[in-house]
Amino acid sequence: MFISVKEFITEWTQEADRTLKLLNVMTDDSLEQSIGDDLKSLGELAWHVTTSIKDIISESGLQFEAPAYQDEMPGTAKEIAEKYSEVSNAMIEAAKSNWNDEGLKEIINAFGFEMPLFALLRMAIQHQTHHRGQMTVLMRQAGLVIPGMYGPSKEEWEQLKK
Repeated sequence: MFISVKEFITEWTQEADRTLKLLNVMTDDSLEQSIGDDLKSLGELAWHVTTSIKDIISESGLQFEAPAYQDEMPGTAKEIAEKYSEVSNAMIEAAKSNWNDEGLKEIINAFGFEMPLFALLRMAIQHQTHHRGQMTVLMRQAGLVIPGMYGPSKEEWEQLKK
């Protein structure tokens, strides 16, 4: 439960930094990595994480500039990472300007469910974290070195042992 807008923004910023750290490891060649024809590729997952910021947060009524999932996915890994950073920052600025601490307890209708705003914000963070996990599997399959998120990755751990 978030009790202040500042608390949400602090946690969002930490998680967004982790997501950006992961996005910045992707290569253009890795964007097509997938485990099946009917499943999202690494690039599509990265684009989904980027566009879902607005998809989820706008359920609260907060408005900010962001592309839609249906919009054409950028052609390079760098462009996806840059767009993610832009969208995340736009959401933070809109939240600072439009939300107050008491409003976090307000009950909203999000995706057809009644919930306090703070629950929607937790959902947005957890959604992003869930997809980061999926992305790391595809990134490993693509031969990329995964950065640690909440501790050292396999490769970082091996370096620490030396």
